[in-house]
Amino acid sequence: MNNLKFHAEYELRASPKMLYPYISTAAGLQQWFADKVTISPDHVFDFLWDKESHRAKLAQQRLNKLIRFEFFNNSNTDVAYTEFRLDTSDFTGTTFFRITDCTPNQDTEDLQDQWDSLIDKLKHIVGS
Repeated sequence: MNNLKFHAEYELRASPKMLYPYISTAAGLQQWFADKVTISPDHVFDFLWDKESHRAKLAQQRLNKLIRFEFFNNSNTDVAYTEFRLDTSDFTGTTFFRITDCTPNQDTEDLQDQWDSLIDKLKHIVGS
């Protein structure tokens, strides 16, 4: 089965510099994105959701701008990944949090609900 590439965009009232630790560190990600996040000595992230482990490598990183996690998955030939991008409007100074979730989950309504809930949690944490 091919992965679905899901896109979402959220407006946040926080600077990319403030948001970046929440998308790039285990402690930050654990506050809103996963139940538990650990990083192994070989820099592999282990995300725990509903007592199930999902390991990913940090595939791409740009300070205060972009993080991309590629998940290890032996049962699927498509690469599953989650990418967080922080962009700022030159006109308004508003920060846009753009998400690309390349996932085996084909239910876009379910994905939208999940991301809305996660971003609501992040907004509450950062006061946005």
